[in-house]
Amino acid sequence: MPTNLTARTVANLRPGAQPYYVVDTTKLALRVAPDGSKTWSVRYRIGRAQRRLTLGSLSVLTLADARQRAKDALKLVADGVDPAQVKQDRRDADTVADFADTYIKRAKAPDSDGRPKKKSWKTDEARIAKDVLPHWKHRLMRDITRRDVRELLDGIVARGAPISANRTRALLHKMFNVAIKLEVVVANPVTGTEKPGTEHQRDRVLTHDEIRTFWTACDAQPPEMGGAFKLRLVTAQRGGEVFGMRWRDVDLEGGWWTVPASGSKNGLAHRVPLSTTALDILKDVRTKTDERLKKQKDAKPPVFVFAGGRGKRQQAEATATFNIVDFHGHDLRRTAASCMASSGVPRLVISKILNHVERGVTAVYDRHSYDNEKGIALDQWARTLTAILEDKKDANVLPFARS
Repeated sequence: MPTNLTARTVANLRPGAQPYYVVDTTKLALRVAPDGSKTWSVRYRIGRAQRRLTLGSLSVLTLADARQRAKDALKLVADGVDPAQVKQDRRDADTVADFADTYIKRAKAPDSDGRPKKKSWKTDEARIAKDVLPHWKHRLMRDITRRDVRELLDGIVARGAPISANRTRALLHKMFNVAIKLEVVVANPVTGTEKPGTEHQRDRVLTHDEIRTFWTACDAQPPEMGGAFKLRLVTAQRGGEVFGMRWRDVDLEGGWWTVPASGSKNGLAHRVPLSTTALDILKDVRTKTDERLKKQKDAKPPVFVFAGGRGKRQQAEATATFNIVDFHGHDLRRTAASCMASSGVPRLVISKILNHVERGVTAVYDRHSYDNEKGIALDQWARTLTAILEDKKDANVLPFARS
């Protein structure tokens, strides 16, 4: 018969040769095993089936805690829900650590070109390990709330890293969007939260003296490293796209470089006209690469143009030798665009060269690739750059003109 259990009664229960149950008046039951261990459970009926739900060990749950859990379980039963099934569903549900592993595996999986689907997967993996897992590792994905997100981001800001908090927010937003597609969660808790850090758009443009200093410093670098940095300035393309350039995407005869969608930051394929200056850089790298291959037995031709300069650490070390104050690699792209604008190149043409994403109706109906205009503008920029490097007085104004 049910008995009104008390803490003293529970403590005084002794093991027997066989396990036995003591049932509380609230339908809570305590199982006493021969080894002396004691486990809480609750019995209930779903339809015609008699079920028992294990609540936990006495070493973990007090009598009061166990009674509350039994009450919660019986409330679910009254609503027609099987608490044992709910428990199993939670056991099978993805934790944040589980899903983070799934997200990274998907991000680094190779696409049709053999490239990772997400080029920044290593950065994402490091950010998750540093900022997310220490707090949410064992939390269920579906239990994460908007408040949890805000508290996590506030903690990153508190350690003096507001911009890092912005990056973590963006990453979490992508992660939960993927989780929605995979039916792990039904909503994105990041939606509606604000960026915790205020970001200011960088407007640094190199002076003519700095451009000359930069070019000379590149000459002192190994050809693949120096050539890549020069090409970033000459073509105005993104650093990741230049360092990811493959020989099969370069047409030295026709003077074109095709950036495939898989190698482009915005996922859009892009044709880049190669000026004489750009071709000279690539041909120099090709010649020196061929010379090196001749000295190596059984050497295979490289896939990447700048294979020896693709490491982030090597790039940072090269940048440190430029002796330019407050220099970032992206300043080269901005400098090229600024110089083209100063010489009269239309903003739309510059946008086409930079491969910016267009919005609105124009983007849908304007299928003109602007190859001719891009070629003229980059040739003009190459002549302006040559004038700057030669320190000519007219380097400031070499007007854009279509031929």
